[in-house]
Amino acid sequence: MKLMSSSFGHNQRIPEEFAFGAPDPVQHLRLSLNRNPHLRWSGAPSGAKSLVLVCVDTDVPTRADDVNQEGRTVPATLPRTQFHHWVVVDIPPSVSEIREGACSEGIVARGKQAPAGPAGSRQGLNDYTLWFAADKDMGGQYFGYDGPCPPWNDELLHHYHFVLYATDLARCPV
Repeated sequence: MKLMSSSFGHNQRIPEEFAFGAPDPVQHLRLSLNRNPHLRWSGAPSGAKSLVLVCVDTDVPTRADDVNQEGRTVPATLPRTQFHHWVVVDIPPSVSEIREGACSEGIVARGKQAPAGPAGSRQGLNDYTLWFAADKDMGGQYFGYDGPCPPWNDELLHHYHFVLYATDLARCPV
């Protein structure tokens, strides 16, 4: 399958309108528009019963001790893990595109509970659910797309991977 976007190019910076947080010269970070990017795909196998879309950051620090702390940095040598920004299951194989902003527009404290998606699809929890779990103002269940927000003091550049899977499942057991 081939997956592409008109919102940004392959291996290019994701524009801030598709991010949860954007750089700010005074506060280091500010909330952004948090719109889902445009995605289009082709070449789904003829026997596919559903598609699964994920967006994952593979460069997330395994310890949050230094994250966004004034006078400190997150060292590039720190072991890294994955952070899922978007999980969509049960996308009908007849669907081949998600419009920009169709599934996410803005930030919702405590998470979006029923975000839009392609007809018949279901939006899974993203990892902001765990990130904000102990935050009294933001803690909740974060369904659907919530974009990039790498630590402003990270020495490592973060990489975001949009991956589309074809499955033989009519309904994904998540």
